[in-house]
Amino acid sequence: MPLLFQSTNNRSPAVNLREAFLRGQAPDRGLYFPEKFPLLASGEIAEFARLQYHEIAFRVLSKFTDGIIPSDVLAAICRDAYNFDIPLEKVYDRVVVMRLDQGPTASFKDFAARMMARLMGRFLHEDGKHLTILTATSGDTGAAVAHAFHNVPGIRVIVLFPIDEVSLSQRKLMTTLTGNVRTVAVAGKFDDCQAMVKQAFADPALKHIPLSSANSINIGRLLPQSVYYFYAASRLAKPGEPVVFSVPSGNFGDMMGCVVAKQMGLPVKKIIASVNDNDAFPKFLASGHYEKISPSRNSVSNAMNVGHPSNLARLVAVYGGQMDETGKINRMPDLAAMRRDLFSGSISDQRTRETIREVWNKYQLLLEAHGAVAWAGFTDWLKTEPLNDLPAVILETANPAKFPEEIEQTIGFAPDVPPAMTAAIQLSEDFDRMGADYEKFRAYLIKQHAAT
Repeated sequence: MPLLFQSTNNRSPAVNLREAFLRGQAPDRGLYFPEKFPLLASGEIAEFARLQYHEIAFRVLSKFTDGIIPSDVLAAICRDAYNFDIPLEKVYDRVVVMRLDQGPTASFKDFAARMMARLMGRFLHEDGKHLTILTATSGDTGAAVAHAFHNVPGIRVIVLFPIDEVSLSQRKLMTTLTGNVRTVAVAGKFDDCQAMVKQAFADPALKHIPLSSANSINIGRLLPQSVYYFYAASRLAKPGEPVVFSVPSGNFGDMMGCVVAKQMGLPVKKIIASVNDNDAFPKFLASGHYEKISPSRNSVSNAMNVGHPSNLARLVAVYGGQMDETGKINRMPDLAAMRRDLFSGSISDQRTRETIREVWNKYQLLLEAHGAVAWAGFTDWLKTEPLNDLPAVILETANPAKFPEEIEQTIGFAPDVPPAMTAAIQLSEDFDRMGADYEKFRAYLIKQHAAT
């Protein structure tokens, strides 16, 4: 029997991976998560050391797709999706930076979006159906999703983004696409965009429109993001040796990829989930009291400007609790276990900039704001526990060239720009504008659907 996925709200029937992918969000507004995690034996994980990235992706993802996607098809999809480098740059001792910025939109979100697009495209082709992908972005998701799904038959993409909180290159990587992609600039915060998306999924007036999401509310985003943790460990750790991972965290999808890998058997000593000024999670971890931040706070690490991370519902579920979509905790998780496994702190803009400058001056390593938050969080954790010569991986989730003004103001020069970004910046844009008004957004969706 295929693995089943249940809603974090526990009021919707469990579904298989195919249905979870295509629905995005459960009907009860919860998020899909595996009823149980498939385990990789230690010997199988040890074999990853001799495999290429796409082969590791196949080994990991096949544990979830068994009975849904033929093995040869999944292997071909992984080979096609992951045709770019994943550099592991040594900084000192066994501390490395994993650069997840080498994909077509220079963001870690390429890893999930490219896999999702290929799987969804196959599902829809098999069913002869059409789908509208509705997603909100705080910076990089929109570009990665738009590029991955661009011109995929049977799919229309609508991306919402906060007009004042994305960089020029982040915006142009999605607003310059045409065809089946439409982008909407919202006069509000990312949380407004995300709330409108979630409301649309639960709106009876839109039931005639087949909707799904490519945000990290979709389980299809999390599963592919678990793979690069296995990859990093396979290159850096001895068999059975635990690894420390420091992950810059906004909506907590990337961090949950690490949690998935740990639940599948990857030895992980600590997950460091650092945030910017949106510090709801570190306060919860410290106190046991959760209070979302509304409106979210605008920080230089803009892709992390999330006042209420959706994926906390999944994290709470892993530790035996239950949190609904509003952030209300109906059953407390095992906080002691959560504190044992995770470390979290808030990194201010001032400290983020200081970290960029210090790391460049000391190591000639160029970080952008999100990677700098992860680095600063790692240094904070080192004050609480010894590393004991274990491997440590700091995630750099976006190319510094996405934030040239910020980098130049901080360290005095602009970063090199990848060719794909240079080309996008020179193209003309085409996007719609809207206030944070759900009624108008509903009318917009109905009009877009009627035009197809």
